[in-house]
Amino acid sequence: MNRLLPITIALFTLALAGCGEDSDESPVDGRDFDGEGFSEPVSYIGRVIDGYLRNARVWLDMDGDSQYTAGPITIENSSGTEITLLNGEPTAMTGEDGKFALDISELVQDPSISPDIDPRDFPLFAVIIPGQTLEQTRIGEVVLEDAYMLSAPPGVRNVTPLSTLVRQRRVIGVQDLTATTNELADALGNVNLVSDYVKSGDHRAHAYARAFARFMASQFPEEYGSLLRNGNGKERFLSKEAVYLLGVSFVRNALDVVKVVDEAASQGNYENVNVDELSLPEVPVELDDPVVLERQTILAQGEGSELPASISNLSVSAELMFDYSEDGRVTSITVHGCMMPSLREMARLINARGKIADTGTQWMPGILLSQQSASFYENEGPDERLVFDWENRRATFETTTTCHGALADSSEPGGPAAIAYEWTLADAKVQSLTVISDDKTEVLEPDYGFGNDAFFGVARTVDGIEEENMTLTSGVQSCENDVDPDDRDALLVVSARQSYTVTGNRPQPVGFGSLALEYDNRKSQLRPLRFGFLDEMMASTEGVNNSEGFEWAFYYLFEASNEFVEDQPNLISSAYLNRYGGSRACGREFERMPSAAYARVNYTYQRLSEYLSGLVE
Repeated sequence: MNRLLPITIALFTLALAGCGEDSDESPVDGRDFDGEGFSEPVSYIGRVIDGYLRNARVWLDMDGDSQYTAGPITIENSSGTEITLLNGEPTAMTGEDGKFALDISELVQDPSISPDIDPRDFPLFAVIIPGQTLEQTRIGEVVLEDAYMLSAPPGVRNVTPLSTLVRQRRVIGVQDLTATTNELADALGNVNLVSDYVKSGDHRAHAYARAFARFMASQFPEEYGSLLRNGNGKERFLSKEAVYLLGVSFVRNALDVVKVVDEAASQGNYENVNVDELSLPEVPVELDDPVVLERQTILAQGEGSELPASISNLSVSAELMFDYSEDGRVTSITVHGCMMPSLREMARLINARGKIADTGTQWMPGILLSQQSASFYENEGPDERLVFDWENRRATFETTTTCHGALADSSEPGGPAAIAYEWTLADAKVQSLTVISDDKTEVLEPDYGFGNDAFFGVARTVDGIEEENMTLTSGVQSCENDVDPDDRDALLVVSARQSYTVTGNRPQPVGFGSLALEYDNRKSQLRPLRFGFLDEMMASTEGVNNSEGFEWAFYYLFEASNEFVEDQPNLISSAYLNRYGGSRACGREFERMPSAAYARVNYTYQRLSEYLSGLVE
């Protein structure tokens, strides 16, 4: 059931419902009615414009899902009255000059039950049907072969690429361009964004609109376009979230499109701009709107200089902020304080084509225990940054800190890279990841034998000498039948394990053996819970006394929490860095969070759409 927006004006009376006369056309400047000349309508009329578009599907989006909804649909007005529209949302195909007339007779209500429903309380949507929609041009009608979607704010009846920009900014929650000062507002100048620019002869507005339409068509899903080509425009394909993401991307890239048009308009000659030849931004969009990691907060500053420390005495030493493009790929990780990028996590991210949501467990920590990190964290501004160049299979790590010993620090973020990463692929997976810095060359080669999305074996060399070789020696072995009946409904249970060995140039501590990754594989999930590892840099950090190895323990968002995501159940809530505890029995309830640790890592997530919306000026 959908709830109506507050009713603003009662448009009709029952007597007028049968008069059979449409209202006058809306004014060219986009206002809904023009003073005393407005008459109460039986039809809700307007135009769909790129140029004028004939055979486009237009509808009044009354349930707020951004797709046409057939009847019957039940909505609820502000007084709580349920209203059923047997014919669904008012819809029509556009005719000559892009005109449409929506039958809104069902919106007339018995006044003893409910006020009339005002169509001006709802946005108009239109979809261009490839192979069917025609654009009226100076040389005649042209068949459009690319699908895209337009909309207009409530009350605006010129549905154009420019009105789409206005509505999308309102939906995101940013100021109207006429009420704010920013680069896009300055670039658009005095262009009327809700007008019939064809009728008024505004060639500049028309050039922007055509370029916007071409950009929106480039992002429109091919599958939806194919469905529309053989349909009538009523086909449903996109989710409300997908339409929102397309809108966010349009708003974010509108300025770049305007700049391209302005550059092509020699001496302001917008009339002769050939939009089809413009080099517009190419921006793929992830329409599933996944939950992505927003930040990791690292607590590894102990009271004094000794670690491990009581959890209550650990304070923040670093914060990692994850940056994304519209397609959900990580573009960079910005750090306040210090970090040490995990090569295994980088390889997992590369295998997921940069889309962190596709890794399942998003970014297992790669941290430093250096107490210097906290002093840099306390200063304003970013201290380090890991930047990905996905097209060229490269990444760079910049630092302004002294946390990394032999690594040269850059003068500022954006300066010379302290570390450069390059990778090669085979069968869309990392074959080798090469790390180059001033003092060494490191190469990580994954071994996918017995591997899964969370873990795989690795061989790591430093200047040609094998430093580490982690080999999975079996697949994941379930022990769910060994779980005590009293523990089977526990939040986390070690219900599977996977054996591995670690060899290499580094000395092996006594007791660092019988190694096994621990998982919770109930409900067809595979949640990593615990794994042990050696790290010479961590072990030799001042104030850290550990000759036995380390282990990470992971805890997850649970179904009872508000943050739980049903289709992404493996989102880590917090991770703890502990002293390696040796081999433990499979089938046990997983340990509660420890009272002391070397570090705690807290995870914060948000929807991709929320992240992208926050970047809009």
